[in-house]
Amino acid sequence: MRKMAESEEEVDVLVQRVVKDIANAFRRNPNIDEIGLIPCLEAKYNRSPIVLLENKLGIESWCVKLLLPCVHSKLVLYRQRKLWLDRDALTDLTCTLLLLNPDFTTAWNVRRWVFQKGIQEICLPNSRNNANSGLVSTEQMYRIIQDEMAVCSAAAGRYPSNYNAWSHRIWILQHVAKCNLKILLDELSNTKYWVSTHVSDHSGFHYRQFLLKSVAGNSRSAAVANAGMFVRKSSNKDHCASLPTHMKEEGASVETHTIDVPLMIEEEMELCTDLIESYPGHEALWSHRRCVFYLWHCWNRERLQVPLDSSIGSDGTMDNVVMATAGGHSSRGMDVDGVAYSVKQGYTQEIKRLKRGPSLDLHSLLEEHRFIDAILASCTNLEQARFATAYRKWLDTVIGQ
Repeated sequence: MRKMAESEEEVDVLVQRVVKDIANAFRRNPNIDEIGLIPCLEAKYNRSPIVLLENKLGIESWCVKLLLPCVHSKLVLYRQRKLWLDRDALTDLTCTLLLLNPDFTTAWNVRRWVFQKGIQEICLPNSRNNANSGLVSTEQMYRIIQDEMAVCSAAAGRYPSNYNAWSHRIWILQHVAKCNLKILLDELSNTKYWVSTHVSDHSGFHYRQFLLKSVAGNSRSAAVANAGMFVRKSSNKDHCASLPTHMKEEGASVETHTIDVPLMIEEEMELCTDLIESYPGHEALWSHRRCVFYLWHCWNRERLQVPLDSSIGSDGTMDNVVMATAGGHSSRGMDVDGVAYSVKQGYTQEIKRLKRGPSLDLHSLLEEHRFIDAILASCTNLEQARFATAYRKWLDTVIGQ
């Protein structure tokens, strides 16, 4: 029995060390993009079973059979209030468990509880007389958000359609980042490669749809400091209007920008086009394209500034379609009479529908039909053809009405 007890203690010490090594690996490199097992039946050297090489994290397979039952048991005991664990221990424990079992709902729920407590502590001023306390809080906030996003990415990569991981990521943006525009745009940039290498995973594209909708919704009167892409300089001097209260202090001396929503949506449509053409027959890509185009359709209708009568001629053609953009881009005209007769004839139905309601961006609708025609003309994949046909039917019945 004594030998058994010593063995259990040794296992517990080993597990604690491995858990800490995994947490330290993510802290050293938050850009880990691949996690895998290293075939190794037993520990042959007196070293950590965790190997970090550039952006790759490896776990020696011998320790997994000890690691998973132990961390799972500790988390269950904690949930049953039979074991007390501090915030740091819970953070490291849930990180390890989610790497081994990425879809474990209890671990995500515990991690949110830990996050709420951590944010409350970070947001408290370090000192009433410390003028830099807000700046420190901001730096800590960005770091902890970045660390959490890295854990979510790792979990999403290890389990297909891991909606728990992506939902947790959305929760972080909503409740911690407060849908800060700079962070939303960073996330759009950071997840572009991920979805490009997981073209069948609906959950990753659903996350990008959330980002696009959030940016478009916040762009009406918000400004963002140092946002990076999809931005242009603004004469508006409101400083960091989109930042949460605890993240505003350091934005007072930087230039502000407004978001170019049409450019953002255009680039997302280009991403869809590239992926659909490169990886034919994936429903997730077509579903994402449908959502992005519908977002553009709704956003454009809300901001179209030209009356219907002035844009539609007596013969039913669009003399000039003015696209609403964020902050006064020059209008884009399109002469339908200049289009080939076969193309013009195919869209008579859409033009007639425009006469009955608010003007759409006809150019975008025509471009979508041309894209579908091009796909069908060169398509050898039956699933690709089916998805393209369904998308065209959706355009006609939903957008064209």
